[in-house]
Amino acid sequence: MNQLSGPIPQEIGKLMSLVHLGFAFNNLSGALPSGICAGGRLQYFNAASNNLIGPLPSSLLSCTSLVRARVERNNLEGDITEMGAHPNLVYIDISSNKLFGKLSHRWGDCYKLTMLRASNNNITGMIPSSIGKLSRLGILDVSSNKLEGHIPPEISNAMMLFNLSLSSNLLQGNIPQEIGLLNNLEYLDLSSNKLVGQIPGSIEHCLKLHFLKLSHNHLNGVIPIELGMLVNLQDLLDLSDNSIDGAIPSLLGGLSALEALNPSHNALSGNIPPSLQSMTSLISMDVSYNRLEGSVPHTRFFEEAPVKWFTHNKKLCGVVEGLPPCDLPASSEHDRKSRAILLAIILVISLAFVTALVTWQCKNKKPKEETATEVQQYKMFTIWNFDGEDVYQKIVDATNNFNNVHCIGSGGNGSVYRPQLPTGELFAVKKIHMMEADEQFNREIQALMHIRHPNIAKLCGYCSAYQGRFLVYEYMDRGSLAESLKGKETAIELDWRRLNIVCDVAHALSYLHHECFAPIVHRDITSGNVLLDLEFKACLSDFGIAKILDVDASNCTSLAGTKGYLAPELAYTTRVTEKCDVYSFGVLVLELFMGHHPGDFLSSMDNYNKSTLLENLLDTRLPHPEAEIASEIFQVVAIVVRCIEPDPSRRPTMQQVIKVLSTVERSPAHNLDYLHTGIVIPACWS
Repeated sequence: MNQLSGPIPQEIGKLMSLVHLGFAFNNLSGALPSGICAGGRLQYFNAASNNLIGPLPSSLLSCTSLVRARVERNNLEGDITEMGAHPNLVYIDISSNKLFGKLSHRWGDCYKLTMLRASNNNITGMIPSSIGKLSRLGILDVSSNKLEGHIPPEISNAMMLFNLSLSSNLLQGNIPQEIGLLNNLEYLDLSSNKLVGQIPGSIEHCLKLHFLKLSHNHLNGVIPIELGMLVNLQDLLDLSDNSIDGAIPSLLGGLSALEALNPSHNALSGNIPPSLQSMTSLISMDVSYNRLEGSVPHTRFFEEAPVKWFTHNKKLCGVVEGLPPCDLPASSEHDRKSRAILLAIILVISLAFVTALVTWQCKNKKPKEETATEVQQYKMFTIWNFDGEDVYQKIVDATNNFNNVHCIGSGGNGSVYRPQLPTGELFAVKKIHMMEADEQFNREIQALMHIRHPNIAKLCGYCSAYQGRFLVYEYMDRGSLAESLKGKETAIELDWRRLNIVCDVAHALSYLHHECFAPIVHRDITSGNVLLDLEFKACLSDFGIAKILDVDASNCTSLAGTKGYLAPELAYTTRVTEKCDVYSFGVLVLELFMGHHPGDFLSSMDNYNKSTLLENLLDTRLPHPEAEIASEIFQVVAIVVRCIEPDPSRRPTMQQVIKVLSTVERSPAHNLDYLHTGIVIPACWS
């Protein structure tokens, strides 16, 4: 920035060895030199924030040596259709100009590109699907143009995207389900388009989102409860000016970091969920122009909120200044008498209830604290996004009060039932054995309420009352991995898709150990606690003995887990670490490939490192895998046997396992016979 003014000398275009040219943040005017990249060596060009006019020179449009280019905030005009042939380009910003033309499919060949900004121009045409080939792309901002057509689902292949802004265009069609594959996404703005259909529930997998704006479209359906899983949402959740109906999900109350919520100008009905009181970071919440009714939650935030956030609804009332109070004075003597009679009835019933409770308490000689706890438990009942009592009764009815006929599995701390509600919805309900301590039940709730991952069983709700305690999960059609391995037909159907299951479980554990609010150790990684859906996607379940680690504490605990999967160090220490799960993972994967628990096989090994052929580690019920698959299995087993090292310090972390799995290739090296290649099993397995 030198406060330069006037035109840029055209003679600069004659510098054939020019590599670096920058004159940003000045008052330069006129056109860019036509031969600015004529020498074919220009790598770094920055002319941002000037008053430049005219087109981008043809030598720049086809400059293959470019690494970084910035011309944003000028008055440049011209056709950019020929841009995109820049194999070395890492960063480009052409936003805030008057450029036109289309985005060429050639942009997909800029493999090194990390940022593409072209907002605030007059670009037309469609977003090229080749954008999905940009594996390093982190920022794509083509907002405020005239782009049309659909959002290409291939965009989900750009896995490094953390900022995607397509707002203020003419885009049509649905938001693709594949958007949920962008698990690094932090900023998503699709507002001010012509998008239709429902908000995809797959967006719950974009766990890093802190800004989500879908306003000013034609979206319909309900607000998906999955939005409540986006616990990192902080800056904005804007769904305004659509055609969204139904209730506001109570699960949104879990967005405790969110500062601005705007579902205004829709067709939302019902009340404002009391759970929104938990959104302690809210600065603004606009629910105006809907069909909401009932009481506004009573918190200081709502007391101080402007009434304009709540106007043009059906019948909202409560603490907001300008809204009618919810308890209006009786309008007649008849009303007053009715209210007095009702109050008397309530008092009589309450007195009778208290008397009965005291009598029962004395008879049973229970401590005061125990009774207080039981009364508190009676009140603790939550089915997210549903009417709690209604769903509770439906689950009891659907299982005939948890009749064994509906039981699909049983474990050390509970039995699992499969109720089908009148709506046709299927759930897996884990009924907790009543002798179990409250701590264990609460631990599973605490763990699952704070984690959300595509390979971890989704907790839909829970009940804790004197009638019983249970957890409500999404239903996984194929049941547990243990069941699939047990039957010959199901094991054959599973075939070598087992490789995908390895990756699924590894990603779930890596998430628990390294990406949660605090490291979580599952402590019971077994084939019985891995569930499969119809497509054989694996989900980790049963967090009843999970431990949330304190990085500043010793994390000692009593021995827990399943024999045959326990890490050997737990025989002489009570200290739990992530490496305990890593060991169990190693045993699980060997079981997966062998078709049965590997305990007998591994125990038969002597106390020295011993080699065995890969062939001996494969399920004999399946035909031998083809060479390419065998190559992949060999590479996976090579890292898995390191997981069962007796010394925890020699085991890899799950992040390291993921890194290795991501590099596994189906490319046999020099026609190597992997089936008859040795695998070294660590010594002293137990």
